[in-house]
Amino acid sequence: MEMNILNRNRCPLGLRKAVCALSVVALSLGMTGCKDYLTEIEPGTTLLEDFYTSTAAAVQNVTGCYTPLMWEYNNTYFSEWFIGDIVSDDALKGGGNETDMADAYDMENWRTTAQNTLVLDFYRAQYQGIGRCNLALKYIGSTEVGIDDEFTAEMKNRLLGEVHFLRAYYYFRLVRVFAGVPMPLDVLMSSEEWGMPRASVDEVFTQILSDLTFAEANLCEKSAYSEADNGRATKGAAQAMLMKVNLYMASTYWQKYGITKSPADCFADAKTWGKKIIDGGEYSLCADYEDNFTIAGENGVESVFEIQYAEVNWGDYGEGYGYTAGSFTQILTRSRNSEIGGGWGFNHPTQDLYNEFEAGDPRRDVAILVPSTDIVASYQAQSDETYMENNMLNNKYGMYRDPSDIGGGYGKWSLHASRGPLNNKQIRYADVLLMYAEACLATGDNATALEYINKVRERVGLADLAAADDAALRHERRCELAMEGHRWFDLVRWEGVDGKGLKAHMDAYKLRETERAQSHIQTFVAGKHEIFPIPQEEIQLNPTKVDQTPGY
Repeated sequence: MEMNILNRNRCPLGLRKAVCALSVVALSLGMTGCKDYLTEIEPGTTLLEDFYTSTAAAVQNVTGCYTPLMWEYNNTYFSEWFIGDIVSDDALKGGGNETDMADAYDMENWRTTAQNTLVLDFYRAQYQGIGRCNLALKYIGSTEVGIDDEFTAEMKNRLLGEVHFLRAYYYFRLVRVFAGVPMPLDVLMSSEEWGMPRASVDEVFTQILSDLTFAEANLCEKSAYSEADNGRATKGAAQAMLMKVNLYMASTYWQKYGITKSPADCFADAKTWGKKIIDGGEYSLCADYEDNFTIAGENGVESVFEIQYAEVNWGDYGEGYGYTAGSFTQILTRSRNSEIGGGWGFNHPTQDLYNEFEAGDPRRDVAILVPSTDIVASYQAQSDETYMENNMLNNKYGMYRDPSDIGGGYGKWSLHASRGPLNNKQIRYADVLLMYAEACLATGDNATALEYINKVRERVGLADLAAADDAALRHERRCELAMEGHRWFDLVRWEGVDGKGLKAHMDAYKLRETERAQSHIQTFVAGKHEIFPIPQEEIQLNPTKVDQTPGY
């Protein structure tokens, strides 16, 4: 349950949505000494000084900071995989036709404009999370230890560690999509305060590292939490993010934005953090790769950080941010055919991704469902399942098996409610091992890199590689993390996969697509299409302070 003062506010603007309710509370605080009946506080109003009087209240506030991570719908659907998968060479938009989710169609075909509503809703959701985090940091930070027996210095610092982790996570989501963004670090109480210019990429990454460093020093290990606290940020999650952020900062692409920390220092720090999480012994690979994408496998031994969802059966279509505890991803990515899904058929894996897998790699069939010719023929008449001559389906999140309904075949998959319960695995231990291998390669420790690449391969029964290099690492990341929303962000920081540049990579991918798909894909523009425009509605709110991304 969230704090009432933060729940479902109705402010229309991005940054202001996160602070509108706070402004109301601030006004109430300012009027507490006034005797005029016109300024009496409305009955039922919760004042901030009255709220932070127990550990339970502080925990409740922190829990509310996690909630915007769950959001996938406001005016349109904006799950992060619409960027991470569909913009990349791993997936096509899918859906009923080209106009079904036109914003996603524009993004996959290099047609995005500053009016794109998917980009707008994604942008604003992150600032909702940041606004909540800034509130918690300010008021929990100023709450004295000892308000009750549970609010010890250790508990206070742990809660602040969770919030620092979350604020870093929201800013990381923003910077890798938009580059430099406005960066409020305190509670905003007026339009004058939130009208701020874009911080530089270096400033945003530096702040992310600062938040994560505080989080890592104060968070608990995963094993210290009870089952009731599944999903909370842990020391291992902070270490994994410190490794990940340093890998981004070291990359050729992000260095172009003036990162002041040298690539050598970034790679060295990434390796250090990777070794810490591995040596900590809190995580391991699931024996069965597929277990990562089942209800039974949630928050398991391989889970470093995942967004928590619950099954929801009530209707909430069109209600906007925060009206569901379930994930839209299940229905968004399920087959459009009622016999094997009854969903909306977005996020079609590409033939290019299918071909990446080695013969005998079981991860291909976990990630990609290829309906038989007979099945396709039987349902093509009732719905347009094929998109750009492609009918493959995302198997990880759209068609996951229900342990109570195992039996194989297309009719033996869990459908659940339209708002599904399957958690989103943001960081798995396999991802950690591959990031560590990447850092090892960059620091000349090829033997250790090979060891950890092979650990990931051994789990799925693939033969060990004899040597490790960038090509082997990048192949393994693509196959291991297929359809989990990582691919586009990896391609940007690597600038492709073979040293020829991202434009050359995406141009070559276009030529491997179907003729129909090629006819829709416009030319990739280097220096523009690696990131997305700041939404025009946000520019209009701060026209003298926020500049548009070059090229848009």
